[in-house]
Amino acid sequence: MADKPILYRKRLIPNECIRLDQDEVLFRSDQVLVTRWHTIRPKKDLDHGVSCFLLEKGWKISRFLTRENELICWYCDIMDYTYEAETDTYIFTDLLADVLLYPSGDIRVVDLDEIAEALEQRLLEQRQVCLCMRRLDSLLREIYGGRLIPSLEKYWPH
Repeated sequence: MADKPILYRKRLIPNECIRLDQDEVLFRSDQVLVTRWHTIRPKKDLDHGVSCFLLEKGWKISRFLTRENELICWYCDIMDYTYEAETDTYIFTDLLADVLLYPSGDIRVVDLDEIAEALEQRLLEQRQVCLCMRRLDSLLREIYGGRLIPSLEKYWPH
């Protein structure tokens, strides 16, 4: 494995595949990849963050931060990925379902309508939707059990 892998973020809605050239890899193992990044498209509050890709679980857990390093939320993407060892390239495909965890304790599950739309438009196959739902279920079990965020503390830079 090279020091800096090539990373792509693939989205289905909208259809785009973006090379994440500016992301800094902070940690890497066979099961986990941690990156630090700045927003690709400027947002009102969101300035930068840190993402922890839990490869076997199919989750990307990101800390969304303001310019002042204040936590906006933890943004949890359900994803799948492919890895090409020869070129040390990851392509992370967003499977659309997301969970937002706010410092207040509020939890929001979002974009489930996009899964239905993607299935209708044949952007996702049935097996991918099933994979997404199973990964979403296991993520929610970790969240509701209070285990998710504590299990990731070791990966966040201080």
